[in-house]
Amino acid sequence: MRFTAPRGTRDVLPPESELWRRIVQRAEGLFALYGYKEIVLPVMESTDLFVKGMGEGSDIVQKEMFTFEDKGGRSLTLRPEGTAGVARAFVQHNLGRSGLPVKLYYKGPMFRHEKPQAGRYRQFHQLGVELIGSPHPLADAEVITLCNDFFRVLEVPAVELLINSVGDESCRPQFVQALRSFLLKREERLCPDCKRRLEINPLRVFDCKVKECRKALEGAPRVTDHLCEACATHLRSLMDYLQNVNIKFRLEPEMVRGLDYYTRTVFEFQKVKGGPQDTLAAGGRYDNLISIYGGEPTPSTGFSIGLERVAAMLKEGAERNEEIGVFVIAIGEEARKRAFSLVKELRDRNIHADMDFMERSAKAQMKVADREGYPRVVIIGGEEIEGDYYTFRDMGESSQRIVTAEELYGLLMEG
Repeated sequence: MRFTAPRGTRDVLPPESELWRRIVQRAEGLFALYGYKEIVLPVMESTDLFVKGMGEGSDIVQKEMFTFEDKGGRSLTLRPEGTAGVARAFVQHNLGRSGLPVKLYYKGPMFRHEKPQAGRYRQFHQLGVELIGSPHPLADAEVITLCNDFFRVLEVPAVELLINSVGDESCRPQFVQALRSFLLKREERLCPDCKRRLEINPLRVFDCKVKECRKALEGAPRVTDHLCEACATHLRSLMDYLQNVNIKFRLEPEMVRGLDYYTRTVFEFQKVKGGPQDTLAAGGRYDNLISIYGGEPTPSTGFSIGLERVAAMLKEGAERNEEIGVFVIAIGEEARKRAFSLVKELRDRNIHADMDFMERSAKAQMKVADREGYPRVVIIGGEEIEGDYYTFRDMGESSQRIVTAEELYGLLMEG
């Protein structure tokens, strides 16, 4: 019997896994530069954590969570997102006791029972950042700037920033009522999911991709026209901060996030030429989530990045390992012994090195080095086997020369 990965999941194989590793490394370097520290969250959480935080009527809670009962009768859920776990940990461990803000990041797999399709998996991976403790729009500007830097540093092409405000408990209820009244007159045009959303949270109708629902929203009230003065001021200030550091954005009044805990700022980074899965990163402000979990009211903001989607956006050929150093080719058994010692010595000097383990011919080994993208090759054997000499070949220039061991180390350390 042959086994395959479950539907909606997949193995990430080399060279793609190398691309993932470099994305994560660069992200973590940026996070550290901004002062964020890693939190490692459990993959499983209490089901109630997500129900209370994201809203019982949210699509994730209603249709997408992997929930099961353990042997003790407790309802557990594989985490569908990371913010709820960070908020829970903040309260559980009193992370704010040493002062605010608390700046954290996380990485790892998330799980949602969605229909598998291009760019969407039931097990997917996220990088996330949370800034806990500040109500100021400067905090929103900080996390948006960090996310923008992520795409800039990685040179992810054609990415656009969209921002909006969904108001707060002072002004959102009036907007929700106005939107519900508008949609009730068009209810017969809504899909079954949106009819349900109309009763629970009409804001989520904006997330629907069904063509008729999109048409039904034409002329709908805009949340930006219903903001209270405090929320409007917050949004204007955020836009000023972004403009001040030359970050381009588009105000998108119809953009909402599908979770109940968002307040005021919401934002997305999207592919300019988007498709069904065009969102690469998304986030916003969640000022009430920590109090829902039993903590003191603690305003917070953050975002998450979809690793699979970002990797898919990078240029073809970007998967080639930038750190690849040298491939050592051995001709004959005696040469293999020297090659093994040389590879060990190079690795001790922190030089990426590898060799053949399949007893291939010299020609076949050269093909392996070329296929794996090694820019430099060292050949041991033939005339050089008796002395402390090596043939050094530059694959890019198609040139080679005889060098001593010290000359070889110098060439490799130069890059």
